[in-house]
Amino acid sequence: MSSVIKYLLIFCIVLTTVCSNAQIKLSEKSEVSLLTMGPGITLNDSFGHSAFRIYDVEQNIDIIFDYGRYNFNKDGFYLNFVKGKLDYEIDWSYYRSYIEYYKNQGRSIHEQTLNLSLIEKQDLLNKLQENIKPANKNYLYDFFYNNCSTKIKDDLFYITKNNISFPVYNNINLLTFRELIRSHVPENSWGGFGIDLALGSVIDIKATIEEHTFLPIYLQKILDGSKLKLSSKKLVKKSITLNTNKKKQKSIFLITPLFILGLFSILIIITTYNDWKLNKRKLYIDCIIFISTGTIGILILFLWFLTDHKATAFNYNFLWAFAFNILFIPTILRPKLKKKFISYLKFLIILILLAILHWITGVQSFNYCLIPIFIALGFISLQVKIIWLLIISGFIDITSFTPVVFCVVTAVIAVIA
Repeated sequence: MSSVIKYLLIFCIVLTTVCSNAQIKLSEKSEVSLLTMGPGITLNDSFGHSAFRIYDVEQNIDIIFDYGRYNFNKDGFYLNFVKGKLDYEIDWSYYRSYIEYYKNQGRSIHEQTLNLSLIEKQDLLNKLQENIKPANKNYLYDFFYNNCSTKIKDDLFYITKNNISFPVYNNINLLTFRELIRSHVPENSWGGFGIDLALGSVIDIKATIEEHTFLPIYLQKILDGSKLKLSSKKLVKKSITLNTNKKKQKSIFLITPLFILGLFSILIIITTYNDWKLNKRKLYIDCIIFISTGTIGILILFLWFLTDHKATAFNYNFLWAFAFNILFIPTILRPKLKKKFISYLKFLIILILLAILHWITGVQSFNYCLIPIFIALGFISLQVKIIWLLIISGFIDITSFTPVVFCVVTAVIAVIA
């Protein structure tokens, strides 16, 4: 019998057994291990993945169970994703094809063989078999508390009857949820920038050791230092690397948020300076600013109040991306601004200052790529309108300023303010 036919028969036997109500009886030689796949090059794969491997040489079983499946073609998938009501699934795969898939992606694969009794291994397999039944396989996904990694952690606590003791890291500074995300997705990337915009201050609290396990790499590290309470044995009895990370995503600075937003802010300041010297006002500059900040503000409020996403609550990005700016588009399109609008601009300055105060005091960590935006907004709201009044009044001679000096002075004033 050829090896191809042999593996095909094994696959058919496992498929029939797993998908039926029949329970697989594991032997003394069976092993249960945790597979940790490293990050990929896409944002969706940036946080890695976790899976169980159940291997029994006597039963010709070598299968994978993981909680990371979802169906893009399911009715309402994208709408439910936005609303925070996304169903994920548990499913199983044949070990060889599963590993090859991640190897072909060039992602690292680490395997930890767990120090479980035969009863615990059997209980785990029984639980996983029960979970993959059509009536049980779906679960409501939560990025921080109910994902492919935390589900595995919960299963381990369940089958060991909470007989797992996590390591105590007294000398290690625990990270916030946002810092944990940034350890995988850099701030100066469009993915990291978007995440920081969408997620609120609720993720700027310190995560406990157990809460760190929402990221597969931290689950791997924490289990390496974990012990079984009753026996004081290590939970992981053997660790091996099945594949190393061979693909690294290259970052081009010229297309990063910091460069693009910085360039945009400089153009705004220079354009406004030239307008002052010519005693003009380009309406499209204010229009772009108010439309973009207003639109972002609406999206922030939508995620905060109209979805089930817990992590998008109390998002103080709305202080600088103020949703009500949309309502003032007709006002800024007028050649002359009313005094009431000047008061509104002063109000926007206060909001920007509050955002900076929230950042400094640690209430919410903002993405550092927003610094050029803060300077530009402060410049437009504070300098363009208030200093313009001083110029008109004759208190400031704008012709005595060079563009460079003018940009530096206004940027410093905006930051200090």
